[in-house]
Amino acid sequence: MNTLNITKKIMSKFDIRANKRYGQNFLIDDNVLENIVEVSKITNEDLVIEIGPGLGNLTEYILTKCKYALLVEIDPKMIEVLNYRFNDKDNYKLINEDVLKVQIDKIVDEIENDINFKFKNVKVVANLPYYITTPILFKLLEDENRIDTITVMVQKEVAQRMVASTKSKDYGILTLMVDYFSHANIEIIVPNSSFIPEPDVTSAVVSLEKRRKYEVNNEKLFFELIHKAFAQRRKKMTNSLVANKFNNMNKEEIENLFNKLGISLNTRAEELEIEKYIEIVNNI
Repeated sequence: MNTLNITKKIMSKFDIRANKRYGQNFLIDDNVLENIVEVSKITNEDLVIEIGPGLGNLTEYILTKCKYALLVEIDPKMIEVLNYRFNDKDNYKLINEDVLKVQIDKIVDEIENDINFKFKNVKVVANLPYYITTPILFKLLEDENRIDTITVMVQKEVAQRMVASTKSKDYGILTLMVDYFSHANIEIIVPNSSFIPEPDVTSAVVSLEKRRKYEVNNEKLFFELIHKAFAQRRKKMTNSLVANKFNNMNKEEIENLFNKLGISLNTRAEELEIEKYIEIVNNI
């Protein structure tokens, strides 16, 4: 397949320019497109959710592998393109929505009822818009129970934050949230020359397998803890938690808790592994 030529023809036919408002850069490297689908391990028993399919370059590869696809596209112009490009296909549902407002679990159930088929797995495979990557990831990890795996292209720096180690500058809220909900791995590094127009950044494809391996007594408090611990990451963690009124605890209460758990009072947020964050919550 010559995706570059197809892209140029479609852009010319529909008079399309990449829309910066939606963070559009069109992936035109066939090797990368093939590798994304290979990494995501799509089968003909799976439902694939693609967020921001754009011109449909990745969609073309997805539809040949999966049982059915749910395409969520916010740009009305792209809806016209996708309907034109895939008018001979009947294994997809296209919705013109902001993915952050879509009830994915509900739509998956509706699709299964409509086609009378129970999907083996529900997989997200997407080239995410970089300006809104983190909110989308949090939604897919936290809110959508039907999703089993997530394979997404993101900015390389974001990918590094997703899999960072403690005591590194990349370790933070995103690292802990991803680790709590999934097992993540960087699969492919993608140069900016793989897109038109070329973005200013290098990209990476990350795979996330959703799983729960941690037991937390109070999830809401856990999320509050990590957000407030990193709110002032250069401060000692005890000071950041007091300053940001974590659980309305005073300095003495927080220091007593740290002493009880054997955590140094000089510890900064990026020095603490997820197990210790969970231990803090479970001991409150």
